[in-house]
Amino acid sequence: MAVIRMPENFLWGGAVAANQFEGGWKEDGKGPSIADMCTSGSPEHPKLITRTIRSDCLYPSHEASDFYHRYEEDIALMGEMGFKVFRLSINWTRIFPTGMEKEPNEKGLEFYDRVFACCRQHGIEPLVTISHYEMPYALVEKYNGWHSREVIDLFLNYCKVLFERYKDDVKYWLTFNEINAGTNHVLGAMISLGTVQGYEGAGIQAPSDLTVRYQALHHQFVASAKAVIYAHENYPQFRMGNMICFLTRYPFTCDPEDVLACQAEMRRLNWFCSDVMCRGEYPFYAKRFFEEKGIVIKQEQGDTEILKKGTVDFYTHSFYQTNCITTHSGAETSAGNMGGGAKNPYLESSEWGWQIDAKGLRYALNEIYERYHMPVMVVENGLGARDTVELDGSIHDLYRINYLRRHIEEMKEALHDGVDLIGYTPWGCIDLVSASTGEMSKRYGFVYVDKNDDGTGTLNRIRKDSFYWYQKVIRTNGEDLS
Repeated sequence: MAVIRMPENFLWGGAVAANQFEGGWKEDGKGPSIADMCTSGSPEHPKLITRTIRSDCLYPSHEASDFYHRYEEDIALMGEMGFKVFRLSINWTRIFPTGMEKEPNEKGLEFYDRVFACCRQHGIEPLVTISHYEMPYALVEKYNGWHSREVIDLFLNYCKVLFERYKDDVKYWLTFNEINAGTNHVLGAMISLGTVQGYEGAGIQAPSDLTVRYQALHHQFVASAKAVIYAHENYPQFRMGNMICFLTRYPFTCDPEDVLACQAEMRRLNWFCSDVMCRGEYPFYAKRFFEEKGIVIKQEQGDTEILKKGTVDFYTHSFYQTNCITTHSGAETSAGNMGGGAKNPYLESSEWGWQIDAKGLRYALNEIYERYHMPVMVVENGLGARDTVELDGSIHDLYRINYLRRHIEEMKEALHDGVDLIGYTPWGCIDLVSASTGEMSKRYGFVYVDKNDDGTGTLNRIRKDSFYWYQKVIRTNGEDLS
C-alpha cells in the first residue's frame, strides 16, 4: 500500500475571524459593524440584532477573545505549534469606520502592521479574508447593505487601501467569507432587524425577498471580481481566492426524485457562487432557477466582462459536516452549518447535532478539484465541543484530536487521488465566539480562552492536549497522527 505524504510546502495553520476573535470594538477609531450589533444567544435563544447598543444585552464581539490586546501572545502560541499560515480577517470598520470615509483610519492600519510584523517574526504567512461578516453597520442603514450597487466602489476603495498598505506583508487574499451563505433560502446570510438569520454576510434588511438577496449577491460577485482584477494588474505577487461554505449533500434514498433534489441542492448551495468566481459566469442552471423563483437581477453594462476577467487563482472552503436530501416525509432531521437536512444513519453527530463525516471531506475535495482544476485549501474545519479544565489546569480533548485526525487522513487520500491540496487551517485555532449562536462554550481551539457565555473570565490562554498533538502533526508534516 502506497505511503501518502503531504507536499513539503504544505501550509499548515489555523483560522479565525476578526468579529469573533479580535474585540476592541470601539478602540482607536473603529466603527460599529453588523457583528457589533448582534447579541449573544444559544440554540434555544437565537442571536438578535439591535439598532442601538442595549444595556440589557451582551454583545460578544465587543471583547470576543481580546486578540486586539493579546495578539503577540496568540501569534507566539501559533508559532510554538509551528504554523506555516494564519488565516485571519481584517475588520472593515477598523479601517473605514462607516465604510464611506475618503481616507482610512491610520490607527486601524497600524494595528494590522503590528499583527503582520508579529507573524513575520514567527515565520507565519498571513492568509487574509477581506470581508468576513463584519460589514460597516452604517452601510446597512444607508444603503441596505450589498443590495445597493454603491457599496461596490466603497468595498473596492477599502481593498485598494489594504493592497497598497500590506503589499509586502500579505500574499494570499480571500475576498468574501462563505459568499454562498446568501443562497441558503432557509437561514440565509443576511440580517433582519430583530432576528439574525444565520450569518451576517450581506447586511440587507429583507432577507426573505429572493430578488433582493440575489441582487446583493450579484453586487458581491462584481466587487470581488473588480478587486481580483485590480490586484492582478497592480500586485502580480498576490494570489486571490474565494471562500465557500461547502455543504456536502447526499441523496437520502436511491429514489430518482431524491437524487435530482440532491443535485439541485448541491448546485444552489455549493456550485452556484464558485461557478461565477472560478469560471467567470453564471452557470447554465441559473436561468431556470431564477425563472422558477421569480428572481430578476439587474446587471449593468460591463458586468459580464468583469466577472469573466476577475476569476480567482485558488479555491478555498469550509467543511464541517454533511446532510442528506429527501423528497419523502418522516425522515429524522439533523442540524448543521447554514441549515440541516435528513439525518444520515451511518454517521455520528457532535453535541450540537452536526454530523461528523471525514470521508465527506475527501468526496468534496475531489468534486471541487474535478470541477475547477485549481489549487484548493481547506480553510475551516473542526469540532465545536465543550471543554473541561481539570484541577491541574489540563484540558483533555481527545474528541477533537480524533475528529481532526480522521479529516487529515481523508485529506491525504484526496491528495493521493490527485487533488492539488495546498493548505489546511482548522477553525478557531484559539477559542473564539461562535458565529451561529454567540456562545463561547462551543469551542474549537487548540488553545482554551478563559471566558464564559456570560462574558466573565480572565481571558487567560491554556494549551489543550490538541495543541501538542497538532504541534507534532505539523512538525512531522502529517506523518505522525497518533
